[in-house]
Amino acid sequence: MSSYDVIIIGSGPGGYVSAIRCAQLGLKTACVEGRETLGGTCLNVGCIPSKALLHATHMLHEAEHNFADMGLKGKSPSVDWNQMQAYKQNTIDTNTKGIEFLFKKNKIDWIKGWATIPEAGKVKVGDEIHEAKNIIIATGSAPASLPGVEVDEKIVVTSTGILSLNKVPKKLVVIGAGVIGLEIGSVYARLGTEVTVVEYLDAITPGMDGEVQKNFMKLLKKQGIKFIMGAAVQSTEATKTKAKVTYKLRKDESEHTLDADVVLVATGRKPFYDGLGIDALGVEMTKRGQIAVNDHWQTSVKGIYAIGDVIEGPMLAHKAEDEGMAVAEVVAGKHGHVNYGVIPGVIYTHPEVANVGATEEGLKEAGRAYKVGKFSFMGNARAKAVFAGDGFVKILADKETDRILGAHIIGPGAGDLIHEVCVAMEFGASAEDLAMTCHAHPTYSEAVREAALACGNGAIHM
Repeated sequence: MSSYDVIIIGSGPGGYVSAIRCAQLGLKTACVEGRETLGGTCLNVGCIPSKALLHATHMLHEAEHNFADMGLKGKSPSVDWNQMQAYKQNTIDTNTKGIEFLFKKNKIDWIKGWATIPEAGKVKVGDEIHEAKNIIIATGSAPASLPGVEVDEKIVVTSTGILSLNKVPKKLVVIGAGVIGLEIGSVYARLGTEVTVVEYLDAITPGMDGEVQKNFMKLLKKQGIKFIMGAAVQSTEATKTKAKVTYKLRKDESEHTLDADVVLVATGRKPFYDGLGIDALGVEMTKRGQIAVNDHWQTSVKGIYAIGDVIEGPMLAHKAEDEGMAVAEVVAGKHGHVNYGVIPGVIYTHPEVANVGATEEGLKEAGRAYKVGKFSFMGNARAKAVFAGDGFVKILADKETDRILGAHIIGPGAGDLIHEVCVAMEFGASAEDLAMTCHAHPTYSEAVREAALACGNGAIHM
């Protein structure tokens, strides 16, 4: 029987980061993973492969729509779907092997197989039982579905199946207008697929700033994506090659159908802890089916912790990573901390969409006095030079103190630009602090500075 200071169950972004930090802090560490490769959903069938396809299809879009204007003449490239899939797989392999190297470098044992927790302090994998002073559950999440929708991962697929289709479909119906649905929808729209998004609510990307939602939807429509809003999907019917989606419009209860070659169910994700045996252990759960933890990520059972998608909060890889590092500090007898008020969100469409902190709607609901500084990328020289003038930067600051409360960006490199604001918020900076910081020219980041200037005396280039 092997013995460890800590065993982490799951090797996704939360699990592998936690394992590395535990090892760096001098703890004898093991990580249990049942997949053939490390990295969890994110690296294998989520964040990383989807970004590879987003990048490849964006290059196709550039070649088809912008190359000629730049003097790059020639026949538009054709799509070799099998080669694009090979590129995606190579991207996955490079990243997952990188995690394996880091495990070896930090002397972390990879226990291969699926874990159960027969009792506190013990983890069973196969026929072997391993002892651990501390156990960290980092088993992530799985795609959620709807009543009447049966997934076969061939015609009716989740975010896993949609990444590995045998061919590019002519018609794709996406159920759900959240991050996953819109990213994948944009991939296939660039490949020539007729994409229709069916959403129950009246706005896309639930929870985002209202102005961002409206502008983002307009831009996606310009790219050819169709939207049916306020529609409740009743069922899907799949044959060997086709599918039919039946939905009701909420406004009048009228029933309609859509034909598709493939249906993507993108209705969110749910915590995954199947087979761990946490019910028998008496681990306390939330009303929403998440594992309940205290401020130190400890469950109701002493010595068992949980992080990432299985607990409350946004299901984001970087949120899980932060918790993974923090819980490692706690287990090592130090002080772990996560600032949940400064966790950015990014949608990797083109243009990208990013946000951090408060929305206008949230501030109004809270009755907080605020001011808005806004700047369009049409006023940014670098963005105009690369056909990326769509979108804007919007900064929200306290009306009295000028402290930055949130930011929302639609535009080129938004997923990177948002972190300037994250750092500012982490240090309690004001909009003026950001506005008075010199930014290199010409860069997209100047748009962030201009939005900060707009919180004061006004932007320069608008």
